[in-house]
Amino acid sequence: MHVLILGGTTEARALAEALHPEVRVTSSLAGRVARPRLPVGEVRIGGFGGADGLADWLRAHHVDAVIDATHPFARTMSFNAARAAATAHVPLLALRRPGWVPVEGDRWHSVASLEEAADALSGLGAERVFLTTGRMGLAAFADCPQWFLVRSVDAPAPPMPARTEVLLDRGPFTLAGERALLSRHRVDTLVTKDSGGAATAPKLHAAREAGIPVVIVRRPPVPEGVPVAATPEEAAAWVRERDRPAAPSGRQRPHPGVE
Repeated sequence: MHVLILGGTTEARALAEALHPEVRVTSSLAGRVARPRLPVGEVRIGGFGGADGLADWLRAHHVDAVIDATHPFARTMSFNAARAAATAHVPLLALRRPGWVPVEGDRWHSVASLEEAADALSGLGAERVFLTTGRMGLAAFADCPQWFLVRSVDAPAPPMPARTEVLLDRGPFTLAGERALLSRHRVDTLVTKDSGGAATAPKLHAAREAGIPVVIVRRPPVPEGVPVAATPEEAAAWVRERDRPAAPSGRQRPHPGVE
């Protein structure tokens, strides 16, 4: 059995490890990080050329199942995967870590986009902003007058806010480290995406303790009709339930543990 994992996340690497060498696993990375953490098994780096290119790749490499384990905000790749899997008649599962949930003491302001996040800063009286939305979306904040601390794995490129300090770092992060960072830089507002997971959650705890507001961008929905697993273990169980297609129709048994 040949499984393609659209990866780059912690969950994708865990899934590859859970399946390899039981099945043939190919992990696809977008190539946006200069020194990515490579999973076990086969690895390819770079795009496919859209949904049609991915569908051609699935057929050419005799892929039996696809797991979309990309970042929760990789909207384009997720929709390309859904179209490609339907075209190639290959079963598709989305692996999505659960989103974060506010608790007592949180001062969250939910927005639909990075542009809405930028617009919200003035109303919150923000002056010193800790921006953890990734280096690809900084253009949305380019015209903001606030001072920004931008944390990313690789150095960002313009356009970006005029008053920006860049911190190159990779999670997981600790609560003690996040407390110290907020204090050292006198951060009064946190802006982040609802990426979920434990690796970057300590910043939310630190913001709660400091009493500072958090502007949080809601994640886009999974493409309609695509089943979702919340953990690598659930995704691995789904893979093991897949039979090789007996006919070109690509029909498969539903897995009772995946909704």
